[in-house]
Amino acid sequence: MLAEGESEGLQTLGIVLLLCSSLKLLHYLGLIDLSDDKIEDELEMTMVCHRPEGLEQLEAQTNFTKRELQVLYRGFKNECPSGVVNEETFKQIYAQFFPHGDASTYAHYLFHAFDTTQTGSVKFEDFVTALSILLRGTVHEKLRWTFNLYDINKDGYINKEEMMDIVKAIYDMMGKYTYPVLKEDTPRQHVDVFFQKMDKNKDGIVTLDEFLESCQEDDNIMRSLQLFQNVM
Repeated sequence: MLAEGESEGLQTLGIVLLLCSSLKLLHYLGLIDLSDDKIEDELEMTMVCHRPEGLEQLEAQTNFTKRELQVLYRGFKNECPSGVVNEETFKQIYAQFFPHGDASTYAHYLFHAFDTTQTGSVKFEDFVTALSILLRGTVHEKLRWTFNLYDINKDGYINKEEMMDIVKAIYDMMGKYTYPVLKEDTPRQHVDVFFQKMDKNKDGIVTLDEFLESCQEDDNIMRSLQLFQNVM
């Protein structure tokens, strides 16, 4: 049987992995350092199939400044000349981040959380909107985004099967660095403890309100949400 602290550790790890993976995506695109003084006044649009919304509109919709959006777009366009990222490319990127495990399933879930319009591709607008929430959003915004990630079938609830899929995906992504070594029944035990804590009315599903309340009662989760607040 899992100790309560061990299960809570996995919940916190899930949040940290989400934020870390966003940071690694920024690093991959060369966007962590904002020291470049040669930023164009306007977005470059040449050779791009998808043209993003205007800077003013994105600035109003996100927590990024115009200058930061220009830097973000430059990196996004350099790595994604078509202006969009498909799921396969997303999986290839995350395979580089986690070479000792299988990140494909977690990348699949994360891709669909970024692809809010369910078009099968992530546009620049999708990318910066998600990053704005994960890096600079309020606690509620970050937790709502995480809830949406865990709510795989998008029915407004997290059930045990969905949470099991997420837990397995995290273990698969961590690969040989998973410690303690994964036992066959460990994911199920994590899910059971998760529901004991989150499912306030014991009806077998976790609602958004239950998720928000439980996470805000957990000091470790709250601290993890603030880890990368000032990364850019």
